[in-house]
Amino acid sequence: MKDVDYDVIVVGAGPAGSISAKTCAEKGLDVLLIEKRQEIGVPVRCAEGVGKEIEMLVKIDKRFISAEIEKAKIITPNNATIELSADKAGNEVGYVLERKIFDRYLAKLASKAGAEVRVKTSAIGLERENGCVKLKIRSIGEVEEVKARIVIGADGIESKVAKWAGIDTTLKLDEIESCVQYLMTNIEFEENTTYFWIGKKFAPGGYIWLFPKGEDAANVGIGIMPKMSEKSAKILLDKFVRENFPDGNITEIVIGGVPVKGAIETAVADNVMLAGDSARHADPLTGGGIINGMRAGYLAGITAYEAIEAGDYSASFLRKYDERWKNDFGKTLERNKKIQEKLIKMDDETLNKLARSLEGKRIGEISVRKLVIELIKNHPKLLWDLKDILLS
Repeated sequence: MKDVDYDVIVVGAGPAGSISAKTCAEKGLDVLLIEKRQEIGVPVRCAEGVGKEIEMLVKIDKRFISAEIEKAKIITPNNATIELSADKAGNEVGYVLERKIFDRYLAKLASKAGAEVRVKTSAIGLERENGCVKLKIRSIGEVEEVKARIVIGADGIESKVAKWAGIDTTLKLDEIESCVQYLMTNIEFEENTTYFWIGKKFAPGGYIWLFPKGEDAANVGIGIMPKMSEKSAKILLDKFVRENFPDGNITEIVIGGVPVKGAIETAVADNVMLAGDSARHADPLTGGGIINGMRAGYLAGITAYEAIEAGDYSASFLRKYDERWKNDFGKTLERNKKIQEKLIKMDDETLNKLARSLEGKRIGEISVRKLVIELIKNHPKLLWDLKDILLS
């Protein structure tokens, strides 16, 4: 008789959770992947943009690609524009996904690898017993307990798994962005270009974005830091839409929060690992979390397999996962948090000044990181404190 129902239970079937489940199943583990919603990928709580590096994580299928991005335009408060061109702009170029299809695609990959997938199934309690975990779940109204050696929490910004496991993922007021996004039609934009409006004029503590979703639709959204704004994200976005896309039609609305904390101390406890937004893996500068979530999911899956092979599910063993994600993208989280803290303190005139210093330069030939280094050269007194973190 087995002493557990599953080797690993993954809570949350977003990109981080599905990649965790897929990786564990491919290693021959018994895996249960649960998703509280009745449809995976719904509702979409994401701007849906990813960089080209996603190609290293999953085979691209045209079915889940809404648009391929070749350029990014950054618009400052006085409407100066910095243009970054394809394959030179880092994470600002790549793809705009159709998350409803993409998330289901990843969950299907997990299922094909051997994971059991259950929708409309919520985790409602967790306790440890004899070195394993009893997870109480509610599935289509029925409550049951399932036992596993390891639980991977990929249950988003309001992670219950993190709370139950005693992992500190607390967010301060300046570590969370309030976001609103509209899917809009009947608006004009360049089909292969993403747009970012920066500065307090547009979005205090954040930015406004436009991500194309094909020829006739785009995600238009805003992320702000509530403590820095007297007006809500929706009020600010509505004002922007009225002024810039007065004839546009809104066909969908998404509201949510994004963690911009940077790297947390640990994403593990006995028998538990966190991945994705639950582990605060979203980029503090851009708010993007898909790529880091998928990377974290893979690393959590590998670590789960090693722990089960060793028969050791303790926090001390699972800290191998902490080491891995921190070595992979943790330093970038720390660096981008420091850059974000610097940028949100700048007034709009300073941002305009930075933009003016780049006029006439061939920005398309350098990376985003080199773009910031170029700004440091032009404004050493203003940005010198960023030098060390960019060069490290």
